Amino acid sequence: MRNPEKVLSTLCLHSKVSDYKYERLYRVLFNEEMFFVAYQRIYAKQGNMTPGTDGQTIDQMSIQRIECLIESLRNETYQPQPARRIYIPKKDGKSRPLGIPSFEDKLVQEVTRMVLEAIYEGHFESTSHGFRPYKSCHTALTHIQRQFTGARWFIEGDIKGFFDNIDHNILIGTLRERISDERFLRLIRKFLNAGYIEEWKYNHTYSGTPQGGIISPILANIYLDQFDKYISEYAKIFNKGEERQRNAVYFQMNTQAVNLRKKVKSETDLRVKAELTEKVKSLQLEMRKTPCRHEVDENYRRLKYVRYADDFLIGVIGSKADCEKIKIEIAQYMSDSLKLELSAEKTLITHAQDNAKFLGYEISVRKSSAMKRNRKGILQRNFNGRVMLLLPMETVKKKLKYYNAISFEQVKGCEIWKPKSRSSLTAKKPQDILAQYNWEIRGFYNYYRIANNVSATCSKFGYIMEYSMYMTLAQKLRSSISKIMKRFYKNKQFIIPYTDDKGRGQYRIFYDGGFKRQIGITDKGCDTQPFTVLVPYPTLVERLKTNRCEMCGAEGSTVMHHVRTLKTLSTEYVWNRNMLKRNCKTLAVCEMCNAKIHEHDK
Repeated sequence: MRNPEKVLSTLCLHSKVSDYKYERLYRVLFNEEMFFVAYQRIYAKQGNMTPGTDGQTIDQMSIQRIECLIESLRNETYQPQPARRIYIPKKDGKSRPLGIPSFEDKLVQEVTRMVLEAIYEGHFESTSHGFRPYKSCHTALTHIQRQFTGARWFIEGDIKGFFDNIDHNILIGTLRERISDERFLRLIRKFLNAGYIEEWKYNHTYSGTPQGGIISPILANIYLDQFDKYISEYAKIFNKGEERQRNAVYFQMNTQAVNLRKKVKSETDLRVKAELTEKVKSLQLEMRKTPCRHEVDENYRRLKYVRYADDFLIGVIGSKADCEKIKIEIAQYMSDSLKLELSAEKTLITHAQDNAKFLGYEISVRKSSAMKRNRKGILQRNFNGRVMLLLPMETVKKKLKYYNAISFEQVKGCEIWKPKSRSSLTAKKPQDILAQYNWEIRGFYNYYRIANNVSATCSKFGYIMEYSMYMTLAQKLRSSISKIMKRFYKNKQFIIPYTDDKGRGQYRIFYDGGFKRQIGITDKGCDTQPFTVLVPYPTLVERLKTNRCEMCGAEGSTVMHHVRTLKTLSTEYVWNRNMLKRNCKTLAVCEMCNAKIHEHDK
């Protein structure tokens, strides 16, 4: 069997060659090593312990299961199971459908995803940031902050029901442009047509990608890559001029200021010199209020674009009429070429001085006359036209309400925020309550840490969460806030000591890392090939391949047991108790140990 890293690296070599066609991809699925890598990559996800429609989970994984799966792929009898449909809540109160595939389908999808990623990653546009290696929401937002400078308008784009409305024929046609292997394309078609089970009823899928499926994100990016390339070509046609027209008024004042400075140097009369100096200062103040180039120039236009999944943002230097035209033309392209529809409610044209919304941030272009000296010591308006990434206070308020950590009072017409105890957490241990607050504070800050106003807004968030934690612990321990702080504060840190299951002394410290703004992640963009394989040593498969039971040491075929959490693990079987003793969530056991029931001491 060929090494998976070599297989994928070979595929990557032609990724950037747009007219290259890949052949005989389906035989990659016969490589056991590819499935071993897939198993290692996805085994730790807790969703693997949720059964699909076949009732199977990752538990009792074995080499034989993979061999049977490969055999069914080889003779093309493999048929994906329909996903089990559930619904998860959205922020707006609605529900989002989610499909739970069987674990065998997850393995095949992960191998297929690795192959598709190797083929398409170098082919994708650098403006696409969703579900890609080394890219994230932060790289998309940093791209906006660095590339959208001086924009006058934003077009906030949202595709209506994107994942449910992907046209299967268009998607397969797009894949066929680069892949010349009908067996591989038939496999992807099987995934698309697998359907789902809801309330014990089978439903066909005539459009869309399998929600919750591992393969869905890469297929979505392949589908919208056509739109990314369309916008790239559209921008080349739309862009006009080399630079904005110079403002004659500004440069006239600049010439006057230069001449006056010369007179100041040559003037000997102190009274006249002081008058000339005052004139220079007043001219400089006027110049700071006057743009050096015309903000609206019919001979200068620019279009910038960024996309994350089905949300995109376009920055335009031009008129509102240009934006209206762009919106109409991209909506027409979506409808004609991709059979998709732009959401009328969410696709908005926003002036750059107002706040456009993208990925939870508010984005605007700063208009400022503030000056800063450059390396040569010359004062410049460096802040004018800069893109601002802002954390809205309304978002902080919603998050605190979601955690139920805040209450509101009206005092003289003003809304006062007050922390409150979270009764739902009092059933937990004190150290676990602290850990919960740490997790929530870090998660919120880590996402918004590149916002320009994160220090002010997150500090308020942190203050409310901190005192909510004190109140929750006081309720839990039937004490007061002052007593709780006196009891657990040591060396200016809030520390809760505790003893773990093995009798060792441990402690947890409340978050005190501050909320300083951090510079966004740089998008290196172009000339890097993705490192598609990362397999830690020792792998689960290597443990299975030894054919040795990790409990009794017997030689023979073994199965790998997985558990979601050790806390909920019963001690009915011997391997249950052994996992608790070892404090591990995986254990390879033989058939005899697998079936052996623990005999409780009388």
